This record gives sequence, structure tokens and C-alpha cells, in this order.
Amino acid sequence: MKKTVTALADGRALIYYDSRDDAVREAVDLRPLEPTSTTSEIRHDPLRGDSVAVASHRQGRTYHPPAGECPLCPTDVAAGRLSEIPDSDYDVVVFENRFPSLAGDSGRCEVVCFTSDHDASFAALTEEQAALVLDVWTDRTAELAELPQVEQVFCFENRGPEIGVTLGHPHGQIYAYPFVTPRTERMSRSVAEHRAATGGNLFDDVVERERAADRVVLAGEHWVAFVPYAAHWPYEVHLYPLRRVPDLRGLDEAARAEFPGIYLELLRRFDRIFGEGEPPTPYISAWHQAPFRAAGRGDFALHLELFTVRRTSGKLKFLAGSESGMDAFINDVPPETAARTLREVAST
Repeated sequence: MKKTVTALADGRALIYYDSRDDAVREAVDLRPLEPTSTTSEIRHDPLRGDSVAVASHRQGRTYHPPAGECPLCPTDVAAGRLSEIPDSDYDVVVFENRFPSLAGDSGRCEVVCFTSDHDASFAALTEEQAALVLDVWTDRTAELAELPQVEQVFCFENRGPEIGVTLGHPHGQIYAYPFVTPRTERMSRSVAEHRAATGGNLFDDVVERERAADRVVLAGEHWVAFVPYAAHWPYEVHLYPLRRVPDLRGLDEAARAEFPGIYLELLRRFDRIFGEGEPPTPYISAWHQAPFRAAGRGDFALHLELFTVRRTSGKLKFLAGSESGMDAFINDVPPETAARTLREVAST
């Protein structure tokens, strides 16, 4: 992997990641951009005990532009299209979000473009391309971990308008939080309580239990993917490396080599859940990594959660009263049924 660090016209960082060592990235951002100005701040809720990012500047972010004006496609000077990526092509590129939820002392937000092909998807990538994205996620985690204001790094992909995606180009995001997120705090607390009560590791015990159940979807030599016993979403898969590590930096070469094949197969199966002729399945793909400076970091287990908000053909799972008002989920699809469906829709 070759990494080339440059900057956009308004000073935001732009990083090219190429699979070729001889790639040259010298294109200049020709847009007349003003320096970025953000109003992001973190406010603590004393009753819930969590934090909220207030970012009013995001109201003006780009919203469903025509394909010919996509800001994530490569720049085409001849056609008059000047985008966020100055070069005429790219493998994977990362840049600071122009409309970040987190900025400065409040953290950092980055955009990850998986491919220059506007009409592709992550599932359409080759294993070599997916391996490069994994390297990029790892590199960004390592670099953002060095920022003093960052406590946790979250790499994720929102896919589909049903999720709220406003740019159709295949891309994900990375949030570098200045706090430990509520979800991670709850998991860490459960892990600590389990350690105190049993002397064992909760993540290890959960993975061992799930591997013995009938909810396994895919299993390799170094990874296992399963629908969890208490899945919150109609179709939800958790993907774990069999050797527990706290974050992406800890994966060994064997696990890194196997990941692209298993992950791409999962994504392709998600697109087949509801049958031929259905629109692409909307999903959220989320990496859970240990906070950098929290106690008990070594007990945390890196894992990826993949889930869709579609519960059946043409119908979405809405977070209504119980879920939104009380954080109490109700799942319409038994996890065993979801796992069986995902096993039966093999992409090959």
C-alpha cells in the first residue's frame, strides 16, 4: 500500500491509498474554497449520562446531488467537474469531512471513498480492493489514536437512502470521538462484571456459545459470523476474529488475509435476503473497537456488526415508541430464522 498525504483547497487533509507503489498523486484542488468553519460542540446530558454533538453547520451539507455532480467521484477537468478528489482516478481515498459532526477539540470526522466507480458498491469490490480498505481502516485507526483529544475510533458504512445516506457513491465514514460512546461503555461494563463474577472473558464466552448454536452464518479459519441470540434488528450479523484483539491494529496477517472473502460474502448475501428483483439491501456496517485509554482495554474484542433496517420485502423496521422512547428493542424476525435465511442465500 502506498500512502500519499496532500490537502484540499480549504486546508482539509486528503490522503490517497494506492495498491500500486508507483502511483503518483500530484493533482491540485482547483476549487475556490473558503477555509472551513465549523460549530461543533459536545454537550453532556446529566440524566442519561451520555454526550451529544451539536453541529448546526451540517444543515448545509450536500444532499442527493445528480450523479454528474457527485463530490466523491474523481475530478474531470475537461467536463468542468471539480470534486473533493482532485485526481482523475483513485483506489481508496480519505479526506476530512467538509461538514463534520466532530471537529477540533470535539474530535474528527473523515470520509472514506472505497472506489472511484460511482455505480459500484462495497459488495462489488474485488478481494484485493477490500483488503486495501481494511488496511486503510487500520491506518486511520492508528493515526487518529495519536490525537490527544480522541478516545475512540469508529469506522462504519451507511448504505442506502433508507438509512439516510445523501451521497450515492460507495463510501464510509470514520468518527474519532473525544469520549467513549454509550454503546461501548455498556459493553465494557458487562465485560468487567463478567470478569469479576467468573474470571473469564465475556466476549470469548459469547463467541464460544454462538459457534455451538444454530445461528452461525459463515465460519472460516480465523473469523466467524453469526446472528446473535438477542439480535436487535431483523437481519443482524456479528463478525469476530477468533483471536481476540482490541482493535484493527491487532489483527495478524492470517486474519487480515481471510477477512475480505468472508466480509464480501456477507454483503452479497445481504443483497439476496429478499429475493431477486429487490432493490439493494440498506445496511449499516460498524466496527466496534476498544477505547484507547480505558481500563480493561485488553478484555475488549474487536468485532463488526452488520444489520439492515428492512424487515421484509418493501417494509422497514422503524424505531418507534419502545425503541426510541425507552431503548427497548422489539425484533420481528427470530434470530434463528434470520441465520437460516442468510445461510440459504449463498452468493455462489
